[in-house]
Amino acid sequence: MAKPKRGASRSKKSTHQGEATGPSVQPRSQAARSQERARQTPHAQQERKRRVLAKGHPAMVDSIAGAVTVKNLDLYYVVASDAQIPLKGGHGFGLYFHDCRFLGGYEMTLGGLPPIVLASTAQKGYAALFELANPDLHCDGGRLIPKDELGIRWERILDAEQACVREVLTIQNSGNGSHGFPLALHFGAGFEDIFNVRGLVPKYLGRSERPVWRGGRLHFVYHGADHVRRTATIVFSPAPDAMHKTTAEFRFDVPSGEKRTIAITIEVKELPEGPEAEQLSQHPTFALDGFAGKVQADTEEWLEQHTKFDSDSLLLNSIMDRSLRDLAVLRSDFGNRQYFAAGVPWFVALFGRDSLVVAHEMLAFQPEIAAQTLRLLASYQGRRTDRWREEQPGKILHELRVGELARAGNVPHARFYCTVDATPLFLLLLGRYVAWTGDLGLFRELQEPVERALGWIAKAGDNHGEGYLKYRTISESGLVNQGWKDSADAIVRTDGSIAKPPIALVEAQGYVFAAKHAVAYLYERIGERDRAKELRGEAERLRTRFNHDFWCEDLGAFALALEARGRQVAVVSSNPGHALWTGIADHGKGRRTVRRLMQDDMFNGWGVRTLSTVERRYNPVGYHLGTVWPHDNALLAAGCRRYGEDDAALRIFTAIAEAAMHFRHHRLPEAMAGFPRKDFQVPVHYPVACHPQAWAAGAVPFMVTTCLGLEPDALAGKLRIVRPRLPDFVNRIVLRGLRVGEASADLEFRRTADGAEVNIQKTSGQLSVEVGG
Repeated sequence: MAKPKRGASRSKKSTHQGEATGPSVQPRSQAARSQERARQTPHAQQERKRRVLAKGHPAMVDSIAGAVTVKNLDLYYVVASDAQIPLKGGHGFGLYFHDCRFLGGYEMTLGGLPPIVLASTAQKGYAALFELANPDLHCDGGRLIPKDELGIRWERILDAEQACVREVLTIQNSGNGSHGFPLALHFGAGFEDIFNVRGLVPKYLGRSERPVWRGGRLHFVYHGADHVRRTATIVFSPAPDAMHKTTAEFRFDVPSGEKRTIAITIEVKELPEGPEAEQLSQHPTFALDGFAGKVQADTEEWLEQHTKFDSDSLLLNSIMDRSLRDLAVLRSDFGNRQYFAAGVPWFVALFGRDSLVVAHEMLAFQPEIAAQTLRLLASYQGRRTDRWREEQPGKILHELRVGELARAGNVPHARFYCTVDATPLFLLLLGRYVAWTGDLGLFRELQEPVERALGWIAKAGDNHGEGYLKYRTISESGLVNQGWKDSADAIVRTDGSIAKPPIALVEAQGYVFAAKHAVAYLYERIGERDRAKELRGEAERLRTRFNHDFWCEDLGAFALALEARGRQVAVVSSNPGHALWTGIADHGKGRRTVRRLMQDDMFNGWGVRTLSTVERRYNPVGYHLGTVWPHDNALLAAGCRRYGEDDAALRIFTAIAEAAMHFRHHRLPEAMAGFPRKDFQVPVHYPVACHPQAWAAGAVPFMVTTCLGLEPDALAGKLRIVRPRLPDFVNRIVLRGLRVGEASADLEFRRTADGAEVNIQKTSGQLSVEVGG
């Protein structure tokens, strides 16, 4: 098929002009005061705030592409590659806890100069290690300390249990003579809310006290508008030789071959406002090895619960290990239930869509967290109509924030529902979870939330009876777009203008289709056959309408969306790949869509772009307008497999794996720039991509699951292996302890000329393994 020219109009349905706007809302409760003030600002300011005040834009700060990131539950550190956190500038580096950047500046100088970075790593996830050296230093009356004679080892370990960072600086003199020099540590604490850091909300609500030194400790205190006092206290061992403003200065005389050590503990706290004086807890500052062992043991214990993976590819083994360890790092806890936080640094929070997708990606490896995620989201399911938060009965949460701005009611994100697809994804994950585990008890437990979710889907945005799941922003602080591409400019027409709501996204209809089939199966298994039949009928009627209304013959693919009045948003995008994953497409149209998405204007060599290069709004560094997302490609690869396009799926798998080879520790980022592989031979960093990021970490495990053709039916005691395939760079894959219900299997896959052969090495429990073409 010939490629259309850039910006060419392919359908009269896509030429309508217009801008997406949402109605104003009536003020209420605490949030009302903030909204009332917002209404008094100029319209342009309101519109800008409405467009960016959520996950739609990651950040408006400098690049963090080279950042070293570590996380332990809700405490995380984002540090520049030279080990520093700049004291000035609009950056995203810092020490964060509960949506607040407690420490926004932290620099070390030797004789007034920054050290030279030699190496850095955060491979363990919870700890960072930097090896530094001195530049040429003129100290003690001009005496020269030659470059690289002072070696500096900087270890940082996070202790989320005590909400502190434990650090050790070790300075070794590798020169022939004794060296005397000053070392200074400079600190800055602004206590910025994550929305302030991202540049989305410029106003600071609280009050900072002047930093003070007491007993050799540096104290920062902030009084928040949410009536929470946040503190950062820094203790040193040994005590500094000089203390002034926010700088600790040490004076060292180090004989040749000897070492000197500084231990630093940074403790962060949140307390209700009160008169009592703040005290630093008496935590040991030197026991890094023992504490590191404890965190390492916790990580290994969690990994031990997974299906074990091995292959003959060192690259794939490394990517899988990195992915699973990143997901161990991204575990967070809320209400004694674990979930995967979306990504560091911008989205360390519960996100309905993200947490559901990554739990789905991990079902073959670690299904338990899916159950916890489902229970947690069910507990926050919408119960009332709240226009400001876009809450509606039955709707599944989009985002839950615990920072000052959310708690004070300045933003709606303490409980924010501005998403169209989390609700069907909730149902779909429940169905797939039961398929893997056989846990019908969870379905019975969540049957009431399931029915409320189905009720919300039946009503959402469908004012004309077409049966499509649609969205329209009703909150001035809401998202213009409410699918996974939720930036304000993501859903565009061929002329570059913004699609007009209500909008029915192509992938959202697929999610509903698959969700209804999945839930119908669960109803059938508990004996409610009439309800199962009803849901299947609704799904099939949706399939018929979908294949008529969303298919665009001029594109040779499904349209991105239907906008107001049912007009097609007829641009070539990656979104139809998600619809293919769900199975909603007719077979012939599904195969044609795969072939269209694999053309050069979409596939850049590292994966499939979010938007075609022929489209007017294509931008290789546009968040959703031309970048390449690993999770997007993983779902597309699953769609390719469903429609028999195995070669395309394996091509995507190989491209994503080869991209990972070029990132630190083989860690896949949230997104990559869309520049062609032939131009740079390495993937181009997206400047503010999260890393680690949850559904990117789950992408390769999910591609392994789908390309090996694993289709479980735990309630029937079966595992079907359908058309197993291995990517070109792998000849053998072994899965051990793959769980299906209460049973498990050890499986070996070996490449053959026409696919892969399966060796069932061992099964335990009542499990039938069936291999088919």
